[in-house]
Amino acid sequence: MNGLLSASKLMTAAEVREQCKKALKNPALLIVVELEVKQKLFSLSKKKAS
Repeated sequence: MNGLLSASKLMTAAEVREQCKKALKNPALLIVVELEVKQKLFSLSKKKAS
């Protein structure tokens, strides 16, 4: 649930649904999506800190 809450803050609901559809077809994409979301989260955290 925490992953979904974090993702919803970084992506729109439509983007989350699109990523879920792609993940069902190709589970290896989950790793790529996770890295992208973590990178966005890190950059947002870095901006807040400065």
